[in-house]
Amino acid sequence: MLERLQKVLANHQIASRRKCETIILEGRVKVNGQVITELGTKVSSTDDIEVDGKKLFKQEYTYILMNKPRGIISSVSDEKGRKTVFDLLLKEDQEARLYPVGRLDYDTAGLLLMTNDGALTQRLTHPKHLVDKVYRVVCQGIISREAIKQLRTGVPIGGKHVVKGVQVRVLERRIPTKTSYVEITLVDGKYHQVKEMFASVGFPVSKLTRIRYAFLDSEGIQRGLYRYLKVHEVKKLFGYQFKLK
Repeated sequence: MLERLQKVLANHQIASRRKCETIILEGRVKVNGQVITELGTKVSSTDDIEVDGKKLFKQEYTYILMNKPRGIISSVSDEKGRKTVFDLLLKEDQEARLYPVGRLDYDTAGLLLMTNDGALTQRLTHPKHLVDKVYRVVCQGIISREAIKQLRTGVPIGGKHVVKGVQVRVLERRIPTKTSYVEITLVDGKYHQVKEMFASVGFPVSKLTRIRYAFLDSEGIQRGLYRYLKVHEVKKLFGYQFKLK
């Protein structure tokens, strides 16, 4: 896959994307022994790249899909000393400097992608690519049809931002315990978004689990464990875009 040279440099943490453009324009970058000064230049993983005479080593990317437990921070460290998803990784994966793609709340369980591939992270987190995430929600109260309609058409968060579930369906209403089970699909992601959406329609979330990320699910991954993505799955993620059924 071909990528713009400045993007490759930024993904290797040479500098910010804009600063990398300046480095290229200054003639400080060589590709396969040739000085490159055009910003539109595209390179592949087989090209030899040098910056200021130093060879850019090709990164060995790692891609994992974790089934995160509740009570775990979606970060590589925590100032309060709480356990993080980084603590769940094998030693060799800790050394690979993986980072979560997005995040899950401390008390939310389910699927979390982690990688050291900055290009894929940007691809999956940019809102224009419409990458869907599916959540299973246990909420307080017997949720009404009107509330479901509101969740589908859009509810305000923070008094300004309006968000909606592109798909919302009731799985079960349990009258004796006054709880409801709902599945909601989102293509954007804000901090505490699902919880705030349900609270805004009067049915607070008591339990939340992400059960699907794009086309990926938790089949075969026990809670607290993870698996490596297959080559065809990574390729599919790079070209993935949600289509409403």
